[in-house]
Amino acid sequence: MLGLAQRQRPYVERLRRRYGDLFTLRLSGIGPLVAVGNPVLIKQVFTADPAVLVTGAQSPLRRILGEHSLLALDGERHLAQRRLLLPSFKGDRVAAYETLIERITREELATWQDGTAFPVAVSMQRITLRAILEAVFGATGPELRTLERLMPPFTALGSSLAHVPMLQRDVAGLTRWGKFLKLKEETHAVLDDLIENARVDADLEERSDVLAAMVQATHEDGSPMTNAEIRDQLVTMLAAGHETTAHTLSWAIERLARNPAVVAALADEVDAGGRQFRDATIKEVQRQRPVIALAGRYATQHYELGGFTLPPGTLIGACAMLTHFDPQLFPDPQRFLPERFIEAAPGTYEWIPFGGGLRRCIGATFAHLEMDVVLRVILEEFAIQPTSEPDERWTFRGVAWAPSAGGVVVVKRRRSAIRQAPGGTRSRAQVEG
Repeated sequence: MLGLAQRQRPYVERLRRRYGDLFTLRLSGIGPLVAVGNPVLIKQVFTADPAVLVTGAQSPLRRILGEHSLLALDGERHLAQRRLLLPSFKGDRVAAYETLIERITREELATWQDGTAFPVAVSMQRITLRAILEAVFGATGPELRTLERLMPPFTALGSSLAHVPMLQRDVAGLTRWGKFLKLKEETHAVLDDLIENARVDADLEERSDVLAAMVQATHEDGSPMTNAEIRDQLVTMLAAGHETTAHTLSWAIERLARNPAVVAALADEVDAGGRQFRDATIKEVQRQRPVIALAGRYATQHYELGGFTLPPGTLIGACAMLTHFDPQLFPDPQRFLPERFIEAAPGTYEWIPFGGGLRRCIGATFAHLEMDVVLRVILEEFAIQPTSEPDERWTFRGVAWAPSAGGVVVVKRRRSAIRQAPGGTRSRAQVEG
C-alpha cells in the first residue's frame, strides 16, 4: 500500500522486472488485484464476456454515484444505459460545445497574473466544472451557482471515501460520510429541479445539453428515463469527467513548463491555426501522466489469464502505468515526445487512459475536445515560462492521480495572438505591439 501510494510507477515497474507482465498485489480493503501490463492480455480482459468479467456491482463508486450510475451497472442494464447516453457524446454533438468551452476558458484566464508562480489546478477545476454544468447539465443562473458551490466538496469527499468502506457511516450527520450524504441530498434536489424544468421546457428539442437529450430518451419498451436514472448519470458524468480532465490539464501545464521546445512548437502551430501537434501533445500527456492508473474488472468465475487460473472475486487491473512506460511499446518512455503520436495513432490496448472495451469512458471525445480548446486558448493568451524545478510528484486524490503542487507555472501574457473560431479558422489578429 505504501509503495503504491508513494511511488506507484517505479514500484509497479520494479514488480514487473521481478515477476513479469502479470503479478498479484494484495491491498487492504480491496483484496487480491492482478496487475496486467501486456497489451495482448489487456485485449483479452477488455473484450471478455461482460457476464464473466464485471465492474459495476463491485465498484467502490456505487454508493458514491448511485445505483443507476453507468459505473455501477453490469450486463444488459449497463448496455441499455450506455445506448441511451452515447448519442449525446458523438463527434458532431460534442463539437458544438467548442464555443462554450472557449468562453468559459477565456473568462477564467482573465484572472491570471503575469510573472507570478501559481498552481493551475484551481483554474482547471473551475473551467471543467463549469463546462460540464453548462454543456451536460444545461445549468444556468441560480442552479449553476448552487451546483458550483456543492459539487467541489461533493466530489472531493466522495473520492476520499470511495475506497474506505469503514468510514461510510453516518452518526447524526457529524461524520465525513454524514456530511457527504447531506451534500448528495442537496445536489439531488437541484438536479430534480433541472430535470423537471427540462420536462416542461417548450424549447426542449432545440436544446443541445445532455440533460435535454436524456429527458427525451426512452428505453426499448418506450418508457422514459426516471429522475433517479438521470440524476445518477449526471453526477457520474461530472464526477468522472470534471476531476479527471482537470488533473490531466494540470499535468499538461506541468509537463510543458519542463519542455520549452514543445511549448515553442505549440505556440507556432496555434498562431498558424493548426492543431495536429497539440492533439499529439494531449495524447503524450495522457501517456506520461495517466490520471486513472487501473481499469478494473472482477472475475465472477474461474478465469484463465496468461497461463494462470484466477479464482472468482479476483480484481484484474489493466495497468496504464505499465503499458505507457514500456520501452517495447513506447521507445524512450521517460522522455516527453508528442511527435511519437503524429505519424502513428496509439494502440488500442497499449494507450489506455480512457480504459477500453464496452466500458471505455463514454465522455472521452468530450474530454479530448475540452483539453484541446483549453490548451489552445492558453497558448493564444500566454507564453508558458520554462522552469528548472524537479518534476512534481504524483498525488493520489482518492480516485485519480494529480500533480502534487497543482501544476505550478509562471506565465507571461502575449502581446500578439491569433484567436481562432471553432474549427481552427482565424477570427481576429492583434499586431505585435
